[in-house]
Amino acid sequence: MKKHFYLTGLGITATLFSLLWIVDKPAIASLTSGITQLFSSSTRLAQNIQQPKVNLLLVADLQQISRDSQGKQIVNWKPLGGKATVKSGDVLRFTVTATNAGGKAAKGLIITQPIRQGMVYTLNSATPVPGATLSYSIDNGKTFVTNPQIKVTTNGKVEQRPAPAAAYTNVRWSFSQQLEANANVKTSYLVKVR
Repeated sequence: MKKHFYLTGLGITATLFSLLWIVDKPAIASLTSGITQLFSSSTRLAQNIQQPKVNLLLVADLQQISRDSQGKQIVNWKPLGGKATVKSGDVLRFTVTATNAGGKAAKGLIITQPIRQGMVYTLNSATPVPGATLSYSIDNGKTFVTNPQIKVTTNGKVEQRPAPAAAYTNVRWSFSQQLEANANVKTSYLVKVR
């Protein structure tokens, strides 16, 4: 029996939020399970009329593979909207578009995406973005590194090895460059349904 997973609200879902500036330290914008959360390093908020306002758009697409008349494989992406049902083995592409709709540049933008339960990250599928560092977590977002490693014991010897795809829990883009007013940036990654 194939498992079915229901992805609620993954179609064209716009989530709006503002980045709050805390004494020259930006808050961290994070998409978690389709719900935007805002974390900050301080409780003191600086008031500014022209704050950056970053809108996030999360879209999920289902991979569809077909063949042309010569037998060459063609990959297409079908948008998933509303309540979508996917089955074991399906490949999904999640795309996050961050648009700065505010009146000034957004500094220190971080986009974090969880690998949802019942899905496995596809290694090397996260799109590199100019001006952003790509990192991953294998401990539910507690720590992020560019090449996650796990400890493996073989013949009584402990070795560090690259983490398998199933160990990945989050993917993150940390932007060193500011996102100018009215500019946008896209990130994406692939997962496979267990």
